[in-house]
Amino acid sequence: MKNYKGQERLNLSNLPKASELPRQESLYYTSNPRFYVAVDCIIFGYFDGHLKVLLQKRDFEPFSGEMSVQGGFVQEGEDIDEAALRVLCERTGIRQVGITQVGAFGEVDRDPGARVISIAYTCLIDSNMCDEEVVEQHHGQWADIDALPPLHFGHGEMVRQALSQLRGNMGRKPVCFHLLPPLFTLTQMQKVYEAVLGEKLDKRNFRKRIADMPFIEKTMLIDKKHSKRGAVYYMYNEDRFKLINKFKV
Repeated sequence: MKNYKGQERLNLSNLPKASELPRQESLYYTSNPRFYVAVDCIIFGYFDGHLKVLLQKRDFEPFSGEMSVQGGFVQEGEDIDEAALRVLCERTGIRQVGITQVGAFGEVDRDPGARVISIAYTCLIDSNMCDEEVVEQHHGQWADIDALPPLHFGHGEMVRQALSQLRGNMGRKPVCFHLLPPLFTLTQMQKVYEAVLGEKLDKRNFRKRIADMPFIEKTMLIDKKHSKRGAVYYMYNEDRFKLINKFKV
């Protein structure tokens, strides 16, 4: 293939992909140190008006007996997203969940066991969807976001950044519905926002904004268990949101 000066131009489409190249680890990068790569998952859930994080009581060193976020090491032949989804499934029993990368954490002394580079992820789940037996099997415990125990490995900073990311998304993305059941009242929805943002919201202004969102649909069902007057149930229509693609609270 010639360029405008008559010189040969490289055809990038004919170059092999990195995954197609033979791996010759004995020949490459031998002068460089090797590190462990981990994924740490900040799993947010909502319980009785409180935003919580699913932690794990460690039964192995380092820091056995203390709390940490849910995590694990990336395995051979596994990319980092796959590793994060595997950890989430192993610790909650949930197979279908959306994840968002928070960032990379590679402080030299973050893990006393070895040099570990960790990629942190966050996800939002309806806590009722968790398999309680799976959570207990892995010593999982839900901790209030405002009363977290001391966390090692830089996990406290991971949670802080994940919470900041979540709060930034609450007003411009429909992330709140991951914390709500399929059918919810407007009061329940407002309480989720207040729990995440850490502040009280004006009821009238909040409902006025919700009324302008046609993808939050009113149903014919009534909540008679939690409301004396019988609050109306609403539902989130994801297909309708995709057509509008506009969210602002």
